[in-house]
Amino acid sequence: MKLNLKIWRQKNNKTKGKIQDYILDGVEEDMSFLEMLDFLNNKLLNEGGEPVAFDHDCREGICGSCSLFINGVAHGPERGTTTCQLHMRKFKDGDTIFIEPFRSRAFPVIKDLIVDRSSFDRIQQAGAYVSVNTSGNTQDANAIPVSKEDADEAFNSATCIGCGACVASCKNSSAMLFTAAKISQYSLLPQGKVERKQRALNMVKQMDLEGFGACTNTGACEAQCPKEISIKNIARMNREYLMANIKK
Repeated sequence: MKLNLKIWRQKNNKTKGKIQDYILDGVEEDMSFLEMLDFLNNKLLNEGGEPVAFDHDCREGICGSCSLFINGVAHGPERGTTTCQLHMRKFKDGDTIFIEPFRSRAFPVIKDLIVDRSSFDRIQQAGAYVSVNTSGNTQDANAIPVSKEDADEAFNSATCIGCGACVASCKNSSAMLFTAAKISQYSLLPQGKVERKQRALNMVKQMDLEGFGACTNTGACEAQCPKEISIKNIARMNREYLMANIKK
């Protein structure tokens, strides 16, 4: 395939960026999207140019690093798929593809397509720990009864990979779906209920401090989440937060 790539190039978050055009010929349909970018970078290096900086790690849809805005859609045109799992057979010969970083005030650009998502780390850190009594004979975690419904819901929430697609897709740059997923995965389990009230208060407070916007329930976050995290988690987080404030 021959593609017309329009890629955001930006030296750092102190400089202005712009879209640059690249014509790339010889792209194979079985390449992943990131392999296509590798192919482009090899071409740029051979021509003495500067490669395009983009984030990646596992390339297996697990780490959430490969966060790109492709033709105006977080992670590209295929639902429930990360950028690294998107293949070029989803595009056609001669296509024009716009590739941009996730955009949010809380996700400042580091370089080109790489953004700083450490704000997510700080939200998780604000949730602190789960109390475990390690003195004496510690109870086996598998011996603690958990209903299948709660276990399934907690597991579904825990599948969030923190990629930031929810933020990038939201018109308000809200991190409610991410924060709600992280709160839900603990509040549904007995191990997480000791700190559940303080966890909800701390994580929501940190989310606001990071500069994320409010949720207006458009559902764009759920639609673009590669792990299809349900917005039901946001309702659960709001309930946890309200109850924690009442108890407080």
